[in-house]
Amino acid sequence: MATKGKSLKLQKWSKKDVALVITVYILNLVVFTLLFAGVCVLNAVSAGKKAEDALSGIAIVDFAVIIFLILAITAVYFLFEDRDFLRKASNSQMLFLIWEAGTAICFISGTFINPYVRPLALVAILTLFLTSSGTAIFSNFVFSVIMFVFEAFSGTLDSFSSYSTAFFFAVGLVSGIIAVYCMKGLYSRLKIIMVSFLISLPSLTCILLPMVDFGGGEVGLNVLSGALSGPFSAAAFIILLPVFEGLFKKITCFKLSELTDHKARLIRKLITQAPGTFNHSIIVSNIAEACATAIGEDALLARTCAYYHDVGKLRRPEFFKENQADGVNPHNDLTPELSANIIRSHTQDGYAFARKNRLPQEIADICLQHHGTMPMLFFYDKAKKFTDGEVSLSSYCYSGPKPQSKIAAIIMVADGAEAAARSLKTRTRETVSAAVKKIVSERMQLGQFDECELTLKEINIIIQTVVNSLSGVYHDRIKYPKVSLEGIDFDEERASEER
Repeated sequence: MATKGKSLKLQKWSKKDVALVITVYILNLVVFTLLFAGVCVLNAVSAGKKAEDALSGIAIVDFAVIIFLILAITAVYFLFEDRDFLRKASNSQMLFLIWEAGTAICFISGTFINPYVRPLALVAILTLFLTSSGTAIFSNFVFSVIMFVFEAFSGTLDSFSSYSTAFFFAVGLVSGIIAVYCMKGLYSRLKIIMVSFLISLPSLTCILLPMVDFGGGEVGLNVLSGALSGPFSAAAFIILLPVFEGLFKKITCFKLSELTDHKARLIRKLITQAPGTFNHSIIVSNIAEACATAIGEDALLARTCAYYHDVGKLRRPEFFKENQADGVNPHNDLTPELSANIIRSHTQDGYAFARKNRLPQEIADICLQHHGTMPMLFFYDKAKKFTDGEVSLSSYCYSGPKPQSKIAAIIMVADGAEAAARSLKTRTRETVSAAVKKIVSERMQLGQFDECELTLKEINIIIQTVVNSLSGVYHDRIKYPKVSLEGIDFDEERASEER
């Protein structure tokens, strides 16, 4: 599911972007027209007619004109509501493919099983988990119109009364809206199946209306089919979602849950090869999740990105302090310049690891951005002590870029704050709060949040959330008294108590 925050920055369109989007719209106009022709032929064959009798040039032209208008309305909607979505041609192609797949599945199931069993909410559910709730509502409306046009022009519902096409349009529209609002925020496939029975209510209501012609079918069979339409939509969604995730490189809550499983390949490597880095990432992920929730960002995405933000340290884990369990620090034998290059490279290495292992682009970007262009002051100070000449601070800075999203900024703060808090001798709430404010202040002074649209209000919320989280992690422990248990016979003590 798409992240909650929507960027205020509009990406510039290139001529290539415009050409690709127009090409996608034209190709899918052709695909819808061919799909309509195929439906007409199958209807004719199933009715015992000749295939050529079903294809009317006028009907196909009329249908193509209507579909053209629907696609034009779609383009206008995204042009004003979400230009960045429209700019990427793959987004439009994904939406069209969802509509085309939904149309084909509904036609096949309605023709060969029962018209009431059709998964009319499938498009709404798929769009919801692949994009956003707003886009899902719009997509559901457009799909309902497309199905209405298909049924009206192809004669799919000829055995029904004239009322039926309108009722099926209403059922599809209402079912999709119910699906969006009931399934929004669900991360469990079992819960999705359970909630899917609510999606069947509009279909059941439609069947029970006396003005609807059942087309000669049995009422009991129609009621059963209508009751199964919701679960059918959910089942088809579960089957198709991985296909769309892979084809269009989309992140969903299910994909993120898989990536945070400790059996995931890179997570296993962190646990075995860089345990200190893994433990650090776990704490950062808890902080990042809390911060994302506090400012309305995608908490699961923030948690997943935090899991992988330091994955580049796998290349040389022994050069990072948290993995030096034996106390041997290889930087003691290196020049400050070489040490800085090794530490700096873990961001590029993380990006390379993420892309090589086919992690989502958003996670790879966090690997690259979570240090921004911050200076490595420890090695800069060490270099100044080794030379009498001038030392360029830029030579001891991370290569960036600066955080481009609010989640990247959150992980930058959480990463620095966790490391700072761990180095404190006393971890009272006051000392932790002072350390976190210092971390944020330094990054603000160096302009690290200039490109991620983070507001001052959100920064203050993040500071308080980080302090609360770290205070919970590094809270004071009870000092237990030193009591010797030597010489005490527990069996004898129990026996005396029983007597």
